[in-house]
Amino acid sequence: MDNGLLAVVITIVTAGVFLALGVWYVGRRRISVEDYIVSRNTAGTGLATATLVAGALGAWILFAPAETGTWAGIAGLIGYGVGSMLPLVAFVLLGARMRRLMPHGHSITEYAWHRFGPVMYYFTLFVVIFYMLVFLTAELTGIAEAVKLIGGTPLVVTALIVGALTVAYTAYGGMRASLFTDRIQFYVIIPLLLVVIVAGIVGFGGGTLGEALESSPELLSLTHLPGIEFGVVLIIAIFAAEMFNQGSWQRIYTVRDIPTLRRGYLIAGLVVLPVIFLTGLFGIMAVSEGLAEDSSVAMFSFVVAKMPMWAVVAVLVLAMVLVMSSMDTLLNGITSAITTEISRYGQGGASLLTSSRIVTAALIVIPIIIASQGFSVLYLFLIADLVCAAAVFPVLFGLYARNFSGTAAIVSSIVGLVVGALFFPGPDFAGWNAIPGAGSFLYSFGAALGVSAIISVIFALVSSKENAYDFNRLSEEVQLIEG
Repeated sequence: MDNGLLAVVITIVTAGVFLALGVWYVGRRRISVEDYIVSRNTAGTGLATATLVAGALGAWILFAPAETGTWAGIAGLIGYGVGSMLPLVAFVLLGARMRRLMPHGHSITEYAWHRFGPVMYYFTLFVVIFYMLVFLTAELTGIAEAVKLIGGTPLVVTALIVGALTVAYTAYGGMRASLFTDRIQFYVIIPLLLVVIVAGIVGFGGGTLGEALESSPELLSLTHLPGIEFGVVLIIAIFAAEMFNQGSWQRIYTVRDIPTLRRGYLIAGLVVLPVIFLTGLFGIMAVSEGLAEDSSVAMFSFVVAKMPMWAVVAVLVLAMVLVMSSMDTLLNGITSAITTEISRYGQGGASLLTSSRIVTAALIVIPIIIASQGFSVLYLFLIADLVCAAAVFPVLFGLYARNFSGTAAIVSSIVGLVVGALFFPGPDFAGWNAIPGAGSFLYSFGAALGVSAIISVIFALVSSKENAYDFNRLSEEVQLIEG
């Protein structure tokens, strides 16, 4: 069979299987709005771990870690792994705190409304939707580029197939469908990853990386300064951005109880760390084999050149499962934030459920269009990361500091963003002003996070205790959308 036809068949069959499973599962039961957006208190430790890992590991793990490995080496990959693990581990504390304070909650944006007021709420809502839409676009772009590399399939074909079939079961079943398919996807992803990694090592031919990388020994050095710097950048950027991933906040209410929450998020973090590191090694192997000319697809270049056809098929199936597992999480996350907003205006019941489904279906249109063009979304991703870095401390600080108002939160976020932007690289990834350190992501993200944190703490220290926020208001004001 022609590679192009094979790639299309695998794409359609894989996406079709999960569409059928999601629709079949949800079709057997009545769904309320609560089921649709959080499926409250239903997941035990096993399902919690499965859905968190499936949602966290998108198709990006077959691109970004390997690309990082081609120039940042082992040091950069360690930072990438830690950065990907850290948000999940942080939810062990942050998720438990949120669930105690706001037991009937649904989203981080809902918390922002009641804790900080409308200005910080709308800023948080913008950050959440912007980040998750960019993430969604990146996932579709990645799988479309991968299928094109393997079989020459036009980008628009893959984007339409994957986007339409994923949104079909997600819009129909919401969180219920996502949880069910996540469990299956988890049990497909982990074995396939192990098979692909082993096949990659065999395809590498048994040579040691040290011998093969005599011309680039820094890639194997733990003291490689660019790798260390990029690793630190990734830790800041990924942690800050993932704190605005509504899919993760939804799942603090999906799990059965707080002990389950802690176990699920901790185990998921421990699973994600080695996965990122091992997939990143494909980039180093690609360099050693002279296959990293286009570093953005280094892993796929290595797979196509050095691995048998069955392994190529396994990688394509893996990529499809990964992209669908993360896309349904992203779609559900954005829908949850928007549905919670709509519910504040009095809409509920069947009408709100219909609105939620329409919103979910509409969300996929822009990502499909952008993915069909093959545009790089890297710069947009970095902009989203900067905004998240500036806002993350004020938003999370509000979970603990009573003497911290909505005005203080928005001022801290905006000042941090402005200062971070002064160091942020331009579209050509060079500095756009004469400030020392301009053009450095490390300075930019570090300044955004550090300045907003310092200002937040100062506000909390000088604010009058008479105006301190009463955390009991979160449990009193935030109620279930449907009983």
